[in-house]
Amino acid sequence: MTTRRAVILAGGLGTRVRHILPGAPKPMARVAGRPFLEWVIRFLVRQGIKEIRVSAGYLASVISQFVDETRIAGIDIRCVVEQNALGTAGGFLNAIQDEAKEDLSWLVCNGDSLVLADLDPLYKTLEDPTVQAAVLGLRVEDSSRYGGLQIDGYSRLQCFNEKQPGFGLINAGVYLLRGNLTTRFPSYRPLSFEKDVFPCLLSEKVKIRVFSVDAPFLDIGTEEALRLADDFISSHQKRF
Repeated sequence: MTTRRAVILAGGLGTRVRHILPGAPKPMARVAGRPFLEWVIRFLVRQGIKEIRVSAGYLASVISQFVDETRIAGIDIRCVVEQNALGTAGGFLNAIQDEAKEDLSWLVCNGDSLVLADLDPLYKTLEDPTVQAAVLGLRVEDSSRYGGLQIDGYSRLQCFNEKQPGFGLINAGVYLLRGNLTTRFPSYRPLSFEKDVFPCLLSEKVKIRVFSVDAPFLDIGTEEALRLADDFISSHQKRF
């Protein structure tokens, strides 16, 4: 099996919770006794990921030190720092640099959220040679905080929708991309996956499959979510 590689995007400013995390970027918030980023890493390792790049920006030195001190047997993990704000897709490209090759695929996820879904079916979507990328779609009762996904009858991505209340299929921020797809990304920076990359690829008729799941989900982007984070991790310990 091809080595599974992942980039964790951890470069955001975390403006909504910065006042309760003095001197720490959001992914380093203490949750169940450890940085939240560690729980993301542990989950990925349990999912068979062998190489991890952490893309850091705001307070990057804190994340970089943590990554340098993290030792997990059999895992190649390193931190790549953005010198300027590059956006989500720009940070991803900066993290993989010259490793963007046709025979590689990359999982992309966020350092401030967790979707506890089995990733094997997501990887299986790329067994279809016509599919160039896959997006994890999460079914939720209240989608008011998150951008939605519009798909066709074949689970192909049509577009990203604005935030809407009520039940919906949301973008969980987990993507699986063929390495050669990066040559088709726009060249400007900062570069967003949702606002720039995916709309560009869809306009070029690139086939992007959405794999929809019901799964435990946590995004620590608000004070309320951070208060719930300890219980979330504790109740799903077997996933880590």
